Amino acid sequence: MLALKRRLAYIFILLLGLAWILLSADKNAASFAGTTAAPQVGFLAPDFSLPTPDGDSIRLSDLRGQAVLVNLWATWCPPCRAEMPAIEKIYNEYKDDGLVVLAVNMTYQDSASAVMPFVQEHGLTFPILLDESALVGRAYQLRSLPSSFFITREGIINEVVIGGPMAEALLRTRVEEILK
Repeated sequence: MLALKRRLAYIFILLLGLAWILLSADKNAASFAGTTAAPQVGFLAPDFSLPTPDGDSIRLSDLRGQAVLVNLWATWCPPCRAEMPAIEKIYNEYKDDGLVVLAVNMTYQDSASAVMPFVQEHGLTFPILLDESALVGRAYQLRSLPSSFFITREGIINEVVIGGPMAEALLRTRVEEILK
């Protein structure tokens, strides 16, 4: 008799736990949609503030309302070098529509003295940021260079492209998507 009562008590506790899970579950993932920062599609882009080579500072969250391409790169990276002209071209075509390109140099893996000659060689006009302490590299879980994050006007990551070089057509398509 005692064993039967114990089993009924266990079954009751399990049913109560199951009911709690079903009633409290976030069926639409509304508690996370765009509010939790993660370097993944559908999540809020992790915020950061980094210096430029001339000593200014840019914070990603200050750019809310604009479409942002965050490109993680290094001067020694051949695919990074290959895609920069296409990024510059797309930036010049869409900057008046609200596109901002943040080219984040992985300075902790690179040489800070090589950045400005690289920028001048490629005629880059978008902001260059220096990640000297791996702040953005860690926050964006950098695994490969280049890595690009296409961020909507609301600050949500719309697309992640790991590796490169990205073709101009791919860039154009992704940029037009985040400008909507």
